[in-house]
Amino acid sequence: MTPKELLDILSVAAKLKISPRHCFTEPGRRESVADHSWRLALTAMLLSGEPEFADYDMNRVIRMGLIHDLGEAFTGDIPTFLKSEADGQAESDILTRWIEGFPEPQRSEWLALWAEMEALETREAKLYKALDKLEAVIAHNESDIATWLPLEYNLQLTHGREQVAFSPYLTALKAAIDEVTLDKINREGQK
Repeated sequence: MTPKELLDILSVAAKLKISPRHCFTEPGRRESVADHSWRLALTAMLLSGEPEFADYDMNRVIRMGLIHDLGEAFTGDIPTFLKSEADGQAESDILTRWIEGFPEPQRSEWLALWAEMEALETREAKLYKALDKLEAVIAHNESDIATWLPLEYNLQLTHGREQVAFSPYLTALKAAIDEVTLDKINREGQK
């Protein structure tokens, strides 16, 4: 990869730093797609020490976390409760076209990684997807409850449940996150 090719890719990726997501990190500041992707990758890194994940290729999971929303550099973020299958396909298609323009060996490596992520058949892909869902719920719990939509009170408790079911550790983590959600709702009330 030439320095120019690297800079071109980083320039597109930089759009994630200013692409807002649905929830707020603090009053008046929306979370960015980059914020979400970074913490997803950090979570995978932290889990690399957990016995349940000892034989996972956590470098792959971290890489999945870092690139999973790069399509949103082109499409912007659409909240999960508004995102249609067509929206997801459009995002995937544009990301695939962008990666196809990469030089080798990055093109082949990234296309293979993306295909693995979309197939969700490997344990690494399943872990990345579960962490993607859980990070969103964690971030939403950190948002002021006044910013929650009525449908999000239930969504906080159901989002990610299916994706964590394969893992005892992640199931326990989801239960802990749900406790935080319920405490927040009880403490701050529904707005």
